[in-house]
Amino acid sequence: MFLDRPVRTPRSAVTLIVLASLWMASVGNLSLWQTLMALPDNTGWRGVAFGVAFGVMIASTLAALMAWLAWHWTLKPALTLLLLLSAFATHYMLTYGIVVDTPMVINVLQTDTREASDQITWRLGLSVLLLGVLPSVWVWRQPWLALSLGQQVFRNVGLFIASLLLTLGTTQLVFQDFASLMRNHTQLRYQINPLNSVYALLDLKVIPSDKPSGPLQPLGEDAHITPREGAAQRPPLLVLVLGETARSSSFSLNGYARVTNPELAKENVVSFRNVSSCGTSTAESVPCMFSHLGREGYAQRKNDSENLLDVLQRAGYAVLWIDNQSGCKDQCDRIPNLNTSELKIPDQCEGGECRDTVMLTQIDTALAKLPAERRARGTVVVMHTMGSHGPAYFKRVPAAFKKFLPECTDNSLSQCERAQVVNAYDNTIVFTDHFLTRVIGWLKAQDKTASTAMFYVSDHGESLGENNLYLHGLPYSMAPAEQKTVPLITWFSPSFERLSGVATSCLNKSRDRALSHDHLFHSILGLMAVQTRVYQAERDLFKACQTR
Repeated sequence: MFLDRPVRTPRSAVTLIVLASLWMASVGNLSLWQTLMALPDNTGWRGVAFGVAFGVMIASTLAALMAWLAWHWTLKPALTLLLLLSAFATHYMLTYGIVVDTPMVINVLQTDTREASDQITWRLGLSVLLLGVLPSVWVWRQPWLALSLGQQVFRNVGLFIASLLLTLGTTQLVFQDFASLMRNHTQLRYQINPLNSVYALLDLKVIPSDKPSGPLQPLGEDAHITPREGAAQRPPLLVLVLGETARSSSFSLNGYARVTNPELAKENVVSFRNVSSCGTSTAESVPCMFSHLGREGYAQRKNDSENLLDVLQRAGYAVLWIDNQSGCKDQCDRIPNLNTSELKIPDQCEGGECRDTVMLTQIDTALAKLPAERRARGTVVVMHTMGSHGPAYFKRVPAAFKKFLPECTDNSLSQCERAQVVNAYDNTIVFTDHFLTRVIGWLKAQDKTASTAMFYVSDHGESLGENNLYLHGLPYSMAPAEQKTVPLITWFSPSFERLSGVATSCLNKSRDRALSHDHLFHSILGLMAVQTRVYQAERDLFKACQTR
């Protein structure tokens, strides 16, 4: 005789929403509570009372939102999605000290399989299992309390009104403290989980805004190359190296105590020490730095426009983009381009990715395919590097360049001693130094037929555990200098100095001047003698040193 299984008590939609909201507001916001506890202006019993009130505000807001989806076919899928969003966000906020905003969600959506694999760890799996999967399984195992349509509507409306009143009432009780904290610690608003993820997703697709719309606007339609009187006849060949996640303070050329630039130190380079990025992520910075608008103008733009590479190509130059990363963020859509990141070249590629030096094995063939009449006028090559992409810094560097040991080999950087994280990151700078020197060596070999130059700048910086922050991507207004201050290095051959009229000795005198990604567009146009109405001389970092 079989024992009858106990009959589960049917759960109403209201019960499921309340329990799930309390779970997400409490356990799903561990990062938020950790931040609150560390704030000096939120201590003692008053701090505890505020924390409880804040938790009630989050739970009731979630309940009010879910009341609109409290139907038989929508509630459980919606709760599952929120629980999983909450679990993933909690893991990354606790592990790396990041916050979740619209640019961060864009980064996630643009992450390729190779980058995503660096993030997959057993700790991530455990966090998602405990915080998201198991609660979701519990939700799905609960029998649904069948109600008539009228009863369900009445309960849903009642839940929404009650939750909204509870949110407003609780906010009113602690409004002074709440307003003060939100004003003085803006990172808190991006830690409210999973409301942060929901808002960011809505901001991308639903919420009306001033985001650019309409067709791509042409740029520099009057662009042309200005003849350079008395200059050498060899056409210019400029390699623009787009660095990845390199922070200025880790370059020994910029005063870092460790020798991370042993090879570049032997070359006639200029390293600018005070350069600010457009953003704190690749998705933000790359389109912005190739724009003519500058950071503030780009953020406020009404339409998207063509970029620096379009203008150079329109002027008549041969332009090429070589990518060893996750793509050009639409910047190379209208010029010749190739991706080297998935090649299978021995000694260059392993583990599903290639060293940045692989681009030098492909550049001659790629250049030969460009129109000869354009190459006769000059060439600009962009090399988008893997650089110091984290968190798996150790994967970016071959054994011969692991100068600083022991290094962190755990993708969860907070699990390593900070010194090991710094070692692993500094090794990537050593290898970047080697790659840039190899680029200079290749350019020297071309100097018989071209006037050659290199321009290197990183897209953004990186946090390595300072204030328990790792990686990058914090909103610009709250991001530390480590995420916003980037290296910018130039190298000009003697023939390019004569062609451009810009002397390295002159540039060295201004290497501490305040610069930013805002200068990139106009400096490259000036360097390549492109005349157009969109060029702004005041943003040309080479203008003051130009003798012709």
